[in-house]
Amino acid sequence: MTVPRPARLRTELAGALLRRVAGPDPAAARDAIHRTPGPRWFAADSAIARVHGDASMFVGGIRALLLQALHPRAMAAVAAHSGYRSDPWGRLQRTATFLAATTFGPVEQAEQYVAVVRAVHARISGVTPDGEPYRASDPHLLTWVHVAEVDSFLLAHQRFGRTPLDEAGCDEYVAQAARVARALGGHDVPTTLAGLRSSLGAYRPELRGTAAARETADFLLREPPLPRTARLGYSALAAAAVSLMPAWTRAELDLPWSPTTQSLGGIGGTLATKGIRWALDAAEPGSPPEDDESSHGDEPHARDDRTADDRAADDRTADDRTADDRAADDDTPVPAPAAAPEAR
Repeated sequence: MTVPRPARLRTELAGALLRRVAGPDPAAARDAIHRTPGPRWFAADSAIARVHGDASMFVGGIRALLLQALHPRAMAAVAAHSGYRSDPWGRLQRTATFLAATTFGPVEQAEQYVAVVRAVHARISGVTPDGEPYRASDPHLLTWVHVAEVDSFLLAHQRFGRTPLDEAGCDEYVAQAARVARALGGHDVPTTLAGLRSSLGAYRPELRGTAAARETADFLLREPPLPRTARLGYSALAAAAVSLMPAWTRAELDLPWSPTTQSLGGIGGTLATKGIRWALDAAEPGSPPEDDESSHGDEPHARDDRTADDRAADDRTADDRTADDRAADDDTPVPAPAAAPEAR
């Protein structure tokens, strides 16, 4: 049996990861976003580009899903309207595309994705098993989804990212992410790290582990739709995500936690994200045309340490459904990161 050389192994691993996250033609998906000319919402060296372009998004995406599931109305909307069980990889790819388009794509493209999601939200409503009405367009729910996602992405980046942000960079990231949340219809969206923490605390009385939330946790942590060869790496990412969850969530979601798994989660998360980064650094990065100008105001920008670092959130997926159907699976109203970067 021939063992692939390191360079070949690296290329094969990068291809396998990107096809999972970006669809069958990752290069075309990447170019559709990165190489389409036009002004951008955010600069290439901005804090949001650093966070959303890092391998730590794989951990942050899983953590975001676990945390978001604790809001009963948000979770009920996902259980009733999302195809996360029937088409998890398609959902991941569409989620990654939304994140990529709004973070790295031209303004016109980002606005199109936001408009599709808002149109889908406008027609999704229902009642939870406990009789509580919900609307996917509810600004309160949209803001919950956002703050849980941003907290997860940032926490994972600070713990497992290539170069963690300083205090000013964290505030920059929260402020930049808020731009997307407001465009989607969120209200009272925090724009600083302190504001993010305050907002999360304000939602705490509304959060609890429902049966649907525990089923989601089981699906993510105990029943991932992966071949056996991929489960070891995924388990390391999932354990890292669990290690970042607030202590009170362990009983609510029946999370597999102990002091030993907490320690192993940190070690495994470090090794897994380094492995992903090693593979994806070999992929050719997408970038806007050289004469492109970004429309990102006077915001301060953090240094961009990505090379091809986890363009997993940078790609469009091939899907034969309508744009509205794709968005319905991604934002109703909990994104699937990410995780990947899964977040929308």
